[in-house]
Amino acid sequence: MDEKEIIARRVAQELRDGQLVNLGIGLPTQVAHYLPQGVNVYFQSENGLVGMQPLPEVGFAWADLTDAGGRPVGAGPGACAIDSAMSFGLIRGGHLDVTVLGGLQVDEAGQLANWMVPGRMIPGMGGAMDLVTGAKRVIVAMTHSAKGESKIVGSCSLPLTSVRRVDLVVTELAVIEPTAEGLVLRETSPGVTVEQVLKATAARLIVSDVVVARSFG
Repeated sequence: MDEKEIIARRVAQELRDGQLVNLGIGLPTQVAHYLPQGVNVYFQSENGLVGMQPLPEVGFAWADLTDAGGRPVGAGPGACAIDSAMSFGLIRGGHLDVTVLGGLQVDEAGQLANWMVPGRMIPGMGGAMDLVTGAKRVIVAMTHSAKGESKIVGSCSLPLTSVRRVDLVVTELAVIEPTAEGLVLRETSPGVTVEQVLKATAARLIVSDVVVARSFG
């Protein structure tokens, strides 16, 4: 199991039956593959699809049916295509139960940075600002480090996506909950110690009284 699958499987455990859930570009789209048995959610893509599903099998791709990153997707029973105004009305109107986004940095205040400019269009901000501001719950799904540098930092050096504190950060090493008091370490991956997480993290972590080893349902 690679690190992205570890992250996607753990994030999927946070979803509840009947929720409207947005999956951001990249790693978050993998969450749709690992829903627990009996949990059915409505995946929303900001380009205008509600009821998005992974492709059932190779060969069923349709150029006009994609996620926000342009990757082919499937559509479940009852799915609907909507225009951009309606899609962002769902997001900005507070109707999304959960958004799952990738991240470049999360800091001790729980603030997310997940886009980079100047001089480049990719990765750009996309709808992330609206999603972080409008969703009822924001989960960041990202690797713990990149190029040997921790992505969980004291203060973001990249542009903030929103001033709102995110609700949960899931990496291949740990589950961390941003709170008013700081970043609380809630879980570690099986085989990963608290000390290893602390060493890999540039931000100060509050170690919960009970840190559990992560398991997959």
